[in-house]
Amino acid sequence: MRGDEEQQSGMFSYVTMEARIASDHPARQIRSLVDRALQRMDGELGKLYASTGRPSIAPERLLRAQLLMVLYSIRSERQLMEQLNYNLLFRWFVGLEMDDPVWDVTVFTKNRERLISGGVSQQLLLAVVEEARAHQWLSEAHFTVDGTLIQAWASTRSFQPKKEPPQAGSGTGDGGRIRLRDKVESRTDPDARLYRKAAADRSVPSYLGHALMENRSGLVIAAEASLAATDAERRAAIRLLDRGVARPAGGRFTLGADTQYQAAEFIQALRERSVAPHVSEYVHGNLGKNHLTAAERSDPWRSVSQRKRKLIERVFAWSKLHRGLRQVKLRGLERVDWFYRLTIAAYNLVRMRRLIPMQSMAA
Repeated sequence: MRGDEEQQSGMFSYVTMEARIASDHPARQIRSLVDRALQRMDGELGKLYASTGRPSIAPERLLRAQLLMVLYSIRSERQLMEQLNYNLLFRWFVGLEMDDPVWDVTVFTKNRERLISGGVSQQLLLAVVEEARAHQWLSEAHFTVDGTLIQAWASTRSFQPKKEPPQAGSGTGDGGRIRLRDKVESRTDPDARLYRKAAADRSVPSYLGHALMENRSGLVIAAEASLAATDAERRAAIRLLDRGVARPAGGRFTLGADTQYQAAEFIQALRERSVAPHVSEYVHGNLGKNHLTAAERSDPWRSVSQRKRKLIERVFAWSKLHRGLRQVKLRGLERVDWFYRLTIAAYNLVRMRRLIPMQSMAA
């Protein structure tokens, strides 16, 4: 028997929003991980707001909304507000009830600036890493480092000669040599620099993203974005090591890396920090000089580090395939760095969700 098409809509719903989300939906596990990370950040978030005045949008909701943009490849905040208006899954993830009004886009943007100035994405990344450490998912001795090019939201044609070019000997190159970045500047994004990762590529306005990964589960424990430069990856690697790795006395540490890190000053910096340099070496026919000793080459853990090193490419592939890191839609190093760390935190959450059932089965 054919049913009637009823046009009258119901005035009330007797099914809660919680009941509408499937119990095995991936967003449930991610939301649980995010909530525990936000609990760790409660004190730091409270410092961003005054104790009096009109209540603002809860920073926890803003962060969940930003994570939704990364996880579901939402192109803009305007599109996010449209989705929040009718998508019950998104409302549940952010923490909005069915009848709650969505935010105006401009209000959301202004509140986001507060989170950027407070370095909240860095705190979120650290809180997610601490959650992973509490589950014993992290290796505390074996790491991998690498970098990736992030195309800036600027055109090559926006680069014009600087009004006050540097004098001879005051450039950013070796010995004060003047480089191209010292002579030209983008009128759209002054922090962006013309850069290319490979000799065959063309130079594009860019930043660089850096990540330090532990080798057990493939989780990123420290990340940052920097200005594009030929030695930026090596300098960032040392900063990430000093910031993200706790080294107890007598502990053994290894660091895997590709040939971009095969530089004498970088290898020496690792030795001074008692870190075994498991860095790829140039093969015959390639330009470059190797700096490892015979003992470092014969380290049995070096082959393991080189196999694990490929896991870090998954981080960059996930972040750039459908998400905003292929060409970031923010301008200025501070904002790019904030969004880069937020994207890396989102990757860790997705990776950790996949580790939960593995841990349950092992138990």
